[in-house]
Amino acid sequence: MSSTSILAVGLDTPVTDTDRRTWQSAGYFVTWTNSIREAIERFRVGDFDLILLGESIPPESRERLAFLVRASGSNTPVVAITGSSNGCNSVVDAMIDDEPKELFRKIGEILSSNTQSSPKERHEAAARS
Repeated sequence: MSSTSILAVGLDTPVTDTDRRTWQSAGYFVTWTNSIREAIERFRVGDFDLILLGESIPPESRERLAFLVRASGSNTPVVAITGSSNGCNSVVDAMIDDEPKELFRKIGEILSSNTQSSPKERHEAAARS
């Protein structure tokens, strides 16, 4: 079984050494970076199933990364972690709480729906939930 590959971006992303082991045991392979510039470079040469943006990533940087992902023709979901509430905005596919159970549940849903819908459809579905 191959692991799901996640590109995680941000200083506060829940991917510390301890958390990496948790992600790996849940079937995820996480590549971590702390800058948008490095994330863009890794995205261009990698093959990721999901891009996960930590709370420390400013909105304009989220927009830049999401725009580049979409401009490349990729259907890779871009998800932002929030501190307290779910939802979405016009830039990322979903915004999810950083509580571990919620995070894993929502990521599973997003990855599952990614094979069946476009970014716009995912955004509309997240807005309804």
